[in-house]
Amino acid sequence: MAVVAPGLLEKTWYDTFFEGWFRMKQFEAFALDTANECLWREGVQLSLRPKPFAVLRYLVEHAGRLITHDELLEVLWPETYVQPQVLRTYMLELRKALGDEAGQPRFIQTLPKRGYCFVAPVTECADGRRSASANSMQKEEARAIAIVGREEELTLLETRMQQSATGQRRTVFITGEAGIGKTALVDAFSQHSAFAPQACIARGQCVEGVGRTEEYYPVVEALGQLCSGPEGDRVCRILTRMAPAWLTGAACDQEAKRTTVDRTLGDLCAALEELAADKPLIFVFEDLHWADESTLHLISALARRRAPARLMLLGTFRAHEASEAVAEKKALLGLKQDLLMRRLGEEIALAPLGKSAVKELLRRELHQEELPTGLATFVHQHSEGNPLFVIAIVEHLIAQCFLMRETSDELTAWQQRAPFAEIEASVPDGLAQMIEREVERLSPMDQRLLEAASLTDVASPAWAIAAALEMDQAEAEEACDNLARRLYFVQRVGQDELPDGSRSAFYVFAHGLYREVLYQRQAVARRARRHVRVAERLGQLFTGREADVAREIAQHLEAACQWSRAADALRTAARQALQRQAYAEAAHLLEHAYALTENMGRVEGPSAQAEIQAELDAARQAASSIQENVKPLQRKLDDF
Repeated sequence: MAVVAPGLLEKTWYDTFFEGWFRMKQFEAFALDTANECLWREGVQLSLRPKPFAVLRYLVEHAGRLITHDELLEVLWPETYVQPQVLRTYMLELRKALGDEAGQPRFIQTLPKRGYCFVAPVTECADGRRSASANSMQKEEARAIAIVGREEELTLLETRMQQSATGQRRTVFITGEAGIGKTALVDAFSQHSAFAPQACIARGQCVEGVGRTEEYYPVVEALGQLCSGPEGDRVCRILTRMAPAWLTGAACDQEAKRTTVDRTLGDLCAALEELAADKPLIFVFEDLHWADESTLHLISALARRRAPARLMLLGTFRAHEASEAVAEKKALLGLKQDLLMRRLGEEIALAPLGKSAVKELLRRELHQEELPTGLATFVHQHSEGNPLFVIAIVEHLIAQCFLMRETSDELTAWQQRAPFAEIEASVPDGLAQMIEREVERLSPMDQRLLEAASLTDVASPAWAIAAALEMDQAEAEEACDNLARRLYFVQRVGQDELPDGSRSAFYVFAHGLYREVLYQRQAVARRARRHVRVAERLGQLFTGREADVAREIAQHLEAACQWSRAADALRTAARQALQRQAYAEAAHLLEHAYALTENMGRVEGPSAQAEIQAELDAARQAASSIQENVKPLQRKLDDF
């Protein structure tokens, strides 16, 4: 076969693709080929008509900023009148090609009555021989390997693996809340251990709902991986000889399967120990809170056998899920506690990431060392150190155009479009749905308790929860204590003494995002009634001292749209501030009260405004007089 130099070959699809690649703008798995006016996805050309391509090109070339309807029409159809509705047709075609959704945009965000914004990060490919699919795959691999703030846990797992290689059985439970990074830790450990030629790893996934209908589901999955892996022939031979019934569902020859034989734990334990004779065997069972009781029996049997074995068991589960009143979940907690007590197992409880770890995670996620000012603090505050929440919040900031890529001095980096302190944090849609699913698993009474607790900003006292739900305070406190024992995101943090001498426990949400979702899920009318009840109960508790809590009463009344009553409470708080000669504070409260009068009716509003304005003028004048008296003293101090 003659060898022809590449430069002498006729131009092929491959050449055409990579000639244009240097002029391509890439976003996720897509590449916009402006030279050949086409769109590629992982090396495959997508069918796109000229006009939709022109719309997409203009949006991509001006990514990160609002493109109005008029601007698009003027650029694409200069000096020609075109109905604006045509843009909607093209947007539908583009979203279909990109797999985008208008409700949760990854690429094109619609700004109602204004225009569109391309929100995905756009880059110029510097290497013409790297396909979009390779970039996408490398990004996913990097994310899987990238784990921060878990160095001690990873080292501990590696130490246990080394011990298991000497014949010491090891059972480790990795626990923590949803999104805390249990699977990421196992992934990092597995990928690192995979480089050790003596280790063999099999993973089984427990699935919600399956545990009650199919025994040993994750066990059979893990065995299937072993049978279809590099050592598959050896695994099948050992299982055929020692535990033939366990070949069901595994990737072995049909002749080797004997499904008529009953499955016994002893046979499988012996077979697994035989498998681990040559090289250490690591079994990973994920989400054990959904495991069937038979799988838990197998873990117990493997952990308790006395014979030396180069065997390591890893199990992940959410501790709060396992505490619910379901037989299998109680069995899991009992198994863990018993193994820990007998020193046959140990637990790695993953805590939230600290601020420095969140900052490092953001650096890796955004691929830049210098982060926008205030980003790490903002994300850590609203994520509470949960890695899943960190990523979701960053993606949300990008989708909302609060974070955008900008080029300065030939360097492209993420920059904020507004100070983070001024950004009103909202719950990303994906997280809101996840939290909503968690809440829906609870009983109706538990849901009402959580909704009532969300009515207060920081701590939720039992008396307020009882007032909102019209419950007896003692019953409400007992129910909340029970809830705090079962849920990781609700904690009892102390007690308050009430004016009548009684005491009331108070609770906090571990994540502000949970409070926000629980608050928003309530019907507006029901939520308003609950706010009013809390405000009225607060007034009753502080009878004769209402001014001390007037600001808190105003917050609940304002949330209930009780504008007049809220304004009166703010005026009461302002009068108390005036008595303390806190004139600036009084003025601030009265300004807030005046703003509320804008929501009042035509009859009530003007008269309330006149009264509040008079009080506000007096407070401002007093504050100004104090300021004038302070200036000479300040000058003397400065001179001194």
